[in-house]
Amino acid sequence: MEQSANTESLRQKTRGRGTAANPAGRFEKFGTVAVDDGWEVDEDLPPVRTEIREELARSLITYNRSPDLPFDRSINPYRGCEHGCVYCFARPTHAYLGLSPGLDFETRLVARPNAADILRKELSARRYKTAVIAIGTNTDPYQPIEKQRAITRGCLEVLAEFNHPVAIVTKGALIERDLDILGPMAARGLTRVGISLTTLDAGLSRRMEPRAPSPKRRLQMIERLSRAGVPVRVMTSPLVPGLTDHELEDLLRAGRDAGADTASWIMLRLPREVSQLWQGWLAEHEPGRAEKVMARLREMHGGRDYDPRWGHRMRGEGRYAEMVAQRFKAAIKRLGLAEEGDPLRTDLFQVPPQAGDQLSLQL
Repeated sequence: MEQSANTESLRQKTRGRGTAANPAGRFEKFGTVAVDDGWEVDEDLPPVRTEIREELARSLITYNRSPDLPFDRSINPYRGCEHGCVYCFARPTHAYLGLSPGLDFETRLVARPNAADILRKELSARRYKTAVIAIGTNTDPYQPIEKQRAITRGCLEVLAEFNHPVAIVTKGALIERDLDILGPMAARGLTRVGISLTTLDAGLSRRMEPRAPSPKRRLQMIERLSRAGVPVRVMTSPLVPGLTDHELEDLLRAGRDAGADTASWIMLRLPREVSQLWQGWLAEHEPGRAEKVMARLREMHGGRDYDPRWGHRMRGEGRYAEMVAQRFKAAIKRLGLAEEGDPLRTDLFQVPPQAGDQLSLQL
């Protein structure tokens, strides 16, 4: 009978990753399982390296009709995310690529090098109607590979050229590199940024979000963005019941003190494969709290790990969810934070002149 591969060797191999589990995607007929070969030889397995492949995008702007979201369109320069946040609700999307939502999601990434060119083409279409584009709603646009690829920056350059409004969500400190673009756009009312702040406990953050900047560094990001004139939202998301929920007021205060002017919260979401990955993480890192965390989540989702219905999936329902919502509203009122900032401008949008355009006859 086959035995499980040595747990310690697997941990060494995946050190610095959100999960060592790599279950087959839900569309796959077969999966792979690591097993002990029986030789009883101590071997140091090489660490798992990040692999990047390229995908030439045919289209870039994705439209949605979700009433839960404050935007109807978004773009994603990358698929997968090296930050490795174990709770990431976007993990199940990797199954559409024939890859695992587990370790594959954070180590087998897809870059879209022609994203800026496709975006320029789509914004130039005669039928295009201007509305805020969101970046970072699925995977982080400022994850480590952006430093070399600069695909997000290329898209921002296009948006700035078109005077197109954009809202960005990130944990990545690399966003500070693009202040030369974001600052002038913010001055024209064209951009805002949301920084996800899940906990102030650096150790807990490192275990849940192994390759994302520390809480202290994220607060520095808020400070530097706001100092450059970019409006910043502190996003206490996801809030984990029984683990980080007690930090809600402290997170909001820290964000406000760093310069954020708006705030939001979303409860932990466990769609599809994320639930088992998360429960595996709890068993390893927080075994004493695992039962309480899952009980709270199920209480908010009618006994299930997750309820995907619109209007319920972001915050759940019931007494506990209502209590958190009341705490949030009381805290932001006390701290002088708003839930909504000034709307971004759409009236400045203009397709810039392009090579081959007919010159105007006006003097």
